[in-house]
Amino acid sequence: MQVTDKNRGWSTKEMAQKVGMDIHNGAYVNLGIGMPELVSGFIPEGREVIYHTENGLLGMGSIPEEGKEDPELINAGKKYVTAVPGACYFHHADSFTMIRGGHIDICVLGALQVSEEGDLANWSTGAPGAIPAVGGAMDLVAGVKTIFVITKHCTKTGEPKIVKKCNYPLTGKNVVNRIYTNLAIIDVVDKKLFVKELAPDITFEFLQEHTEATLYKYADK
Repeated sequence: MQVTDKNRGWSTKEMAQKVGMDIHNGAYVNLGIGMPELVSGFIPEGREVIYHTENGLLGMGSIPEEGKEDPELINAGKKYVTAVPGACYFHHADSFTMIRGGHIDICVLGALQVSEEGDLANWSTGAPGAIPAVGGAMDLVAGVKTIFVITKHCTKTGEPKIVKKCNYPLTGKNVVNRIYTNLAIIDVVDKKLFVKELAPDITFEFLQEHTEATLYKYADK
């Protein structure tokens, strides 16, 4: 079940572009640390997206130019950001009230594993000595209306990340709506995985071979 060619399918930037195309105009969006942060660079021109970060900013802008960083203006990943005109700052508790109250439309997160029922594991492998990195993810998957996951289809050693059942500690159960990988875009519908789009030169059979969970075609729904 191992992918022998790690360059198969979409590049990381192409994956981020696919996510960006699916974020609607006027959406309030929270981006996770790492690969999800790339999505902000691929929102179609003319489409307004308002970015939220858990540490208390709504209206987060782009990365500042070198030498113009404000040490008091960072995102939840401790990276320098800017604020767009009209942005607002608020207490950490108020930020999580927005999340828990269902006021954020879309959250894009990375993943260690996603199960066929939409369970997400993205904060720890559970291994002895592993450093947990849950951040606000548990609140985000519980309170945000739509959860997108962006991740490589397999691990660096070739093991599938989309599995029948997660064996890592869960971030949330039945929370993922759509998965974007280098091989495909997959929807979670009624606790089943339906392939929405295949990357160039990737067949359904190849995708299933490198996915532990059972995949379905929309034509068979």
